Amino acid sequence: MTPASELQLGLGSTSRTGGVAESDAAKVRDRCATLGISWLEKTPETETSAIALISAEVAVRVRAVPLRMERGRLVVAMFNPLDVGAADEIAALAKFPVTRVGVEPDAFGELMRRAYGTTAARIAESLAGTTETPDEESVHNMDAIDAADVHRMAEQPTLINLVNLFILEAIQGRASDIHIEPFESDLKIKYRIDGVLIEQPPPPKHLQAALIGRVKIMAMMNIAERYVPQDGHITLRFEGRKVDLRVSTVPTIYGESVVMRILDKSNLPLDLASLGMNAPHRAAMDRLIEKPHGLILVTGPTGSGKTTTLYAALSKLYDPRKKIITIEDPVEYELSGVNQIPVNPKRGLTFSIGLRAILRQDPDVILVGEVRDNETVDIAIRSALTGHLILSTLHTNDAISSVGRLVDMGAEPFLVASVLEGLLAQRLGRRLCNECKIRTPFTEATKARLSAAELLGFGGTEWKAVGCEECKKTGFRSRLGFFELIRMNPALRNGITKRFSVSELSEHLSSDFENMRQDGMRKAQDGWTTVSEVLRATQDVDDTHR
Repeated sequence: MTPASELQLGLGSTSRTGGVAESDAAKVRDRCATLGISWLEKTPETETSAIALISAEVAVRVRAVPLRMERGRLVVAMFNPLDVGAADEIAALAKFPVTRVGVEPDAFGELMRRAYGTTAARIAESLAGTTETPDEESVHNMDAIDAADVHRMAEQPTLINLVNLFILEAIQGRASDIHIEPFESDLKIKYRIDGVLIEQPPPPKHLQAALIGRVKIMAMMNIAERYVPQDGHITLRFEGRKVDLRVSTVPTIYGESVVMRILDKSNLPLDLASLGMNAPHRAAMDRLIEKPHGLILVTGPTGSGKTTTLYAALSKLYDPRKKIITIEDPVEYELSGVNQIPVNPKRGLTFSIGLRAILRQDPDVILVGEVRDNETVDIAIRSALTGHLILSTLHTNDAISSVGRLVDMGAEPFLVASVLEGLLAQRLGRRLCNECKIRTPFTEATKARLSAAELLGFGGTEWKAVGCEECKKTGFRSRLGFFELIRMNPALRNGITKRFSVSELSEHLSSDFENMRQDGMRKAQDGWTTVSEVLRATQDVDDTHR
């Protein structure tokens, strides 16, 4: 079995073709030039009659796409044009001699999608027609399938291609997660794109054990254990870059449910502007992170982008003259120049124990992935008191509620007032596609959900998503944040010390304070997102101080 750290997302990774790493691309191009093999920088045009000569499954396995007939020869674009064996196989199947052409990796991926569409769906369909279907009892009783049989099925080249394709299509589609969900009579595959789950064409139900087994093999999990949750990790090489996948399985009544979180550093926005933070908020955050000591908290529910915001802040903070250490559960992205520690409770490394050890490492800036218990809160506060800048996250509905949460976790109010410097709360909404968005009049239903002041800012019309080829017919491309930022002032510190309630503390916020809904509405007015996205993302936020 290939070690997880060396896996290539080459479709057909067990065949002779494999994948061509970015570091080898230049050598391949040079060798092609020596042999007189043409090399294309852009996605070439194709002829339908040529594509029909090779099935989608074969094209994916050998990583080649027929382009056209030329003087009695079939011109074939290949991911690795030096693979003579693949060219010979195509020639035998198509019954024409082959002329090889090289294509850049990005252009080849687009060519494959244009020629064969949703290739994962096609392979699944072909498997449904060619794989022996087990009896109904076996399909509905996963206990009847032996672990050795699962391992054997999971190592079949076509099944490997299918799993690789699901991952490939998810990465190319900008998905953040892949969900494999077993039900009584079907197996669902879903990609989470821009925060929304989008169902994909399902593979046959009888492939469930083999498909999930393949994922568990890649993630170095125990495929024989199906009744307890497991966590794993896959590292892939995709088009010259490293992509990490965090894999989680849980047992359900119809088999194991699998979720793969895709951590693609190339898609990580490492500046606050690209996250959607406006200029006043960015200026305020810059002043906060420039402080030599204190506590800065980013709050919001799971999946609201808190860690990404902290990573962006650390990137801004980075200076070779500063010692920056993080402790995270887990480390989601590797940051250059930053010492990152993964929490490992099984080995006795918790947030509190790790934080104590970090303090002996002479740090200037510390990022604590999450404040979870009173011990971590106590150490973080005392670290901020002794001259360290501490950045962390907390689960609260809005920024000001973080004060009460810290006190509930055992922190003394006077200590919270002393060390707390800033509170940033956030939510994520989908960003409109600039190619197809349009303005339309407000509906009565939308008007009823907005205040008079909010309606005034729109002028009677709102931006709407339409859908085009650029955004894959969704109307949205990527996500942006809705933020509210509180910087501490003497009145707030005094109120925290005196144990004021949230509503009382809210009365002492600065006059220019905007909550998440207000920030989102401004972005909806400017055409960054839609009113419905703002309402969906911020509807649970208490806006009594709006």
